[in-house]
Amino acid sequence: MSAKRFIAIAGNIGVGKSTLTALLSERLGWKPFFEAVDENPYLADFYQDMERWSFHSQIFFLSRRLQHLRQILDYAGSAIQDRTVYEDAEVFAQNLARQGNMTAREYRSYCELYEAMIPFIPPPDLLVYLQASLPKLLHQIGRRDRVYEKAIDPTYLQQLNDLYDAWIEGFTRCPVLSVPADNMDFLNHPEHLDLLVAKIMEKLQGQEIVVFP
Repeated sequence: MSAKRFIAIAGNIGVGKSTLTALLSERLGWKPFFEAVDENPYLADFYQDMERWSFHSQIFFLSRRLQHLRQILDYAGSAIQDRTVYEDAEVFAQNLARQGNMTAREYRSYCELYEAMIPFIPPPDLLVYLQASLPKLLHQIGRRDRVYEKAIDPTYLQQLNDLYDAWIEGFTRCPVLSVPADNMDFLNHPEHLDLLVAKIMEKLQGQEIVVFP
């Protein structure tokens, strides 16, 4: 594919977005833009006290996501983004507001900023959505052993999963490729990556479910 392409990888915490971003980048020769998790100065505090640090953490992620989008637009070649700006607002921030961890005033201010920026942001050519069950997410979070993630409440992850399913069902900004992550292992089963790369190259229109043989 000679034309510039922009693909985004979406999904819950621990689903494998960064791993897939790295593998696709290596396979396709596209530039990866990873989520700035380790750069977020509020994240460890957020998991200890969500009510105190939700707004700060979400604003940081929003600003970094917009910076990456600017870099993607300026980059001459194809790119892969690890998580989208849409998820930040329409899944994570919404969930925090529902839980009462973001005040109505904070959530309104956040949404006003997000909604002001969205008209200027071009959507990806394709959104690859990794969908996994709660046990799968907990297993993978445990394997990567990030200290601050040990405090994550499974209920919080399940609430995010529910919002993700509702969000992707109504997502129309670009074509979507839904991948059942419980049944995939890109690292140990290269044929899974081969199948996904083939699906991506089909330039999907609309939504599609990947079925692994």
